[in-house]
Amino acid sequence: MNRRSLSSWTSRRSRGGRVRCAAAAAVAVCALAATAVAPHAAAHAAPAASRAAELPEHALVGYLHASFANGSGYTRLADVPDSWDIIDLAFGEPTSVTSGDIRFSLCPPAECPGVESEAEFKAAVKAKQQAGKKVLISVGGQNGQVRLTTPQARDTFVDSVSSIIDTYGLDGLDIDFEGHSLSLDDGDTDFENPTTPVIVHLISALRTLKERYGDEFTLTMAPETFFVQLGHQYYGSGPWGGQDPRAGAYLPVIHALRDDLTLLHVQDYNSGPIMGLDGQYHTMGGADFHIAMTDMLLTGFPIAGDPDKVFPALRPEQVAIGMPATPQAGNGHVPPAEVEKALDCLTKGSACGPYTPHGTWPALRGLMAWSVNWDRYGGDEFATTFDRYFG
Repeated sequence: MNRRSLSSWTSRRSRGGRVRCAAAAAVAVCALAATAVAPHAAAHAAPAASRAAELPEHALVGYLHASFANGSGYTRLADVPDSWDIIDLAFGEPTSVTSGDIRFSLCPPAECPGVESEAEFKAAVKAKQQAGKKVLISVGGQNGQVRLTTPQARDTFVDSVSSIIDTYGLDGLDIDFEGHSLSLDDGDTDFENPTTPVIVHLISALRTLKERYGDEFTLTMAPETFFVQLGHQYYGSGPWGGQDPRAGAYLPVIHALRDDLTLLHVQDYNSGPIMGLDGQYHTMGGADFHIAMTDMLLTGFPIAGDPDKVFPALRPEQVAIGMPATPQAGNGHVPPAEVEKALDCLTKGSACGPYTPHGTWPALRGLMAWSVNWDRYGGDEFATTFDRYFG
């Protein structure tokens, strides 16, 4: 999630939207064939439900611009509408790319007139929690590149994130690593047994945090399609090298933490075309993209087209669909009718259009938006759509 606006997959996000600088051109040099695949959910069953932090049956997730301002306007935490069930505080950022030392502070008054005091902010956290909401610290974003290259950086990450959680009394952590935070070393081709230090240390750090805070710890992730669904076609630098090593790099992290993961909401925006399970490329701008991308998560898919290396399906209650709340928030915005069409297809099996998913999932958790601020700027249209659909 970034802080600027974005025009394409190869551009960077702005404070208006969240954008990734994913080098699609580098991936284009790969020679892997684009072949259709069959669903793999049956062969690779989703794990048994873990005692994750309790959420509503259907939840709305939104990012709150807590540490910076942009054209969407500043929103105090206490003023976040009740529609939002998980509020991700954007962002905790590192002191340097490899330090692992994550810091968070409220937006400076000069940048955000009307910003609340620390005491008011902490009181607002408690009030939201008493109302049944979850408040998380989101680490990363466009400007917050985090590479845990050493055990020391890993341990510093755990301690500094814990300090933020404890200081504000938060419910957990959202991982929004972008840019070059995650990449796979040459030769690291097995998503079930990764060897790349930045991947291994992140997995270890998240497991430690989960163990430290227990079953009520809320853990969410917000990768871009480049780091997840693109892994169906390309994974890391590839068998011959030359591919973008970031392709699919979130997959080993998601897989290792799947029993502890509360929610995955991939950013279905600011994305280039992605091949779905039908062997066709899907592009942003309508319900079809959200249907195809979500179907991959709920069905499972071969990594780099290899039928012997299949990323297993996630449970539907672990998955939400990430969308920009307004056209200003990011490329790929869809109007309410397209949002509802995607939900109808995935939860009811109706209004599916050209892509037919491999199942129907009434327990799909819900929606994520970048961002609360942009939705308020747009007259709360996104939250209203969610409330109207799920009741």
